[in-house]
Amino acid sequence: MVTLSYLAAVLVATMASSFTDWYFMGVLFHDKYMTHPEVWRIQPGDKKSERLAIAWSTLVGLFCCAMFIHICEHFGMLGWHEAIALALGAWLAVALPLLITNGLFIRIHPLNTLAHSLGWLARLLISAVCAHLFLG
Repeated sequence: MVTLSYLAAVLVATMASSFTDWYFMGVLFHDKYMTHPEVWRIQPGDKKSERLAIAWSTLVGLFCCAMFIHICEHFGMLGWHEAIALALGAWLAVALPLLITNGLFIRIHPLNTLAHSLGWLARLLISAVCAHLFLG
């Protein structure tokens, strides 16, 4: 059953992680994105496509936060240590290897891969903190 505490945790995690996404995936090393412009679907100046991509990305972020918090709650991993350990484990086991592998096969600047990796770490840690604060 979805509770108000769960919804509040998801909402706060989603909002906070959208700011970290903006920083890590949009601001940090921004100039490096155009090292290989041919890999990007959205070209500079295409505001409509950019807004649509941001909207979909935000929905994916909401889903990620919701599922992470749900897993924490379902398995009783709401203490500081458990929630943070799950976030670090998920990052090390899933997000980081995926992003490194993508960086090896897709022409993207290594600093952008680093920034995306840090962005996913931030999202998972924020979700862990919200799970603990709102549901722990």
